[in-house]
Amino acid sequence: MTVPLGKRIKRSVRSALLRALVRLLARVPLRPALAFATLVGRAAWHLARGTRRLMLEHLAIAFPERSREERETIARASFVHLARVAAEIATLPRWRARLGEYVRITPGAEALIDGLVAKGRGVIFVGGHVGNWELMAQRVAARWPSSAIARAGNDPKLNRLVAEARLEGGMELLWREDPSTARAMIRSFRQGKVLGLLIDQDTKVQGVFVPFFGRPAYTPRGAADLALRIRPPVVVGWCGRRGPGPEDGHDLDAVEIPYDADATDREAEVLRLTAALTAQLEAVIRDRPAEWVWMHERWKTRPSPTEGTQANTVPKSPGLSGE
Repeated sequence: MTVPLGKRIKRSVRSALLRALVRLLARVPLRPALAFATLVGRAAWHLARGTRRLMLEHLAIAFPERSREERETIARASFVHLARVAAEIATLPRWRARLGEYVRITPGAEALIDGLVAKGRGVIFVGGHVGNWELMAQRVAARWPSSAIARAGNDPKLNRLVAEARLEGGMELLWREDPSTARAMIRSFRQGKVLGLLIDQDTKVQGVFVPFFGRPAYTPRGAADLALRIRPPVVVGWCGRRGPGPEDGHDLDAVEIPYDADATDREAEVLRLTAALTAQLEAVIRDRPAEWVWMHERWKTRPSPTEGTQANTVPKSPGLSGE
């Protein structure tokens, strides 16, 4: 489908401004960048009315028991949090040497992943857009050999900026749209790497419907398909803010999610595992609601009455599903 000229122009201008801002922030130390981001986040609450509306709509779905004032407080804090996430990522080249201190891996998570990596079968590391997911990926890559799946955006120049930042951190970047990615993922497991995937968004990929804050949410099934095909251990990880201050840093934690690699009904096990992964992410978001992307239309795709919860609206790829 051809994108309308007006929309293409809008995208180009927005991407150019974003690239310019990233380059500008890359020259600024972390502390003033976070101070600037805090002001931007607070201003965005008043200026980004469409985003604010979406956030409050989705918070009402997730937390119907909370008052509107409580949900507004979460949304305001989320604007500031996301602005700080952008500042942390943009300035990372200036302070990468202290990444290990700024993002601390909990002793439990470090021992868990050390043990799983030592088995030599690779690890599926499932995350979501909670906390600072980019710093999480960078920290994991600094500690263990890692690959990560990423979706290419509409701007090739911005894609290159993202790729350069991740490669600088020692991470192998696999683009979801690249036909060679399926083989690269299998190779990653054979090399004993940690493979990172984010599964908390409604996107045009292979998926199933699983509960998320009490509603069916169309959720990527790739992690579960890979687990049943390749049989590596699966963990859910998150990177949450350590304290209320802008420079308090983050703690990275993870838990293993068991699954039945020999399940007779593989489709049912894919559904069960995807639901378990999503439930863990939901628990993290409930614990720190201001650190999730509430503007995302998580419940946009809805199951039809005839499809049920195991609907798979995008055909499975042989490279990922093993079929």
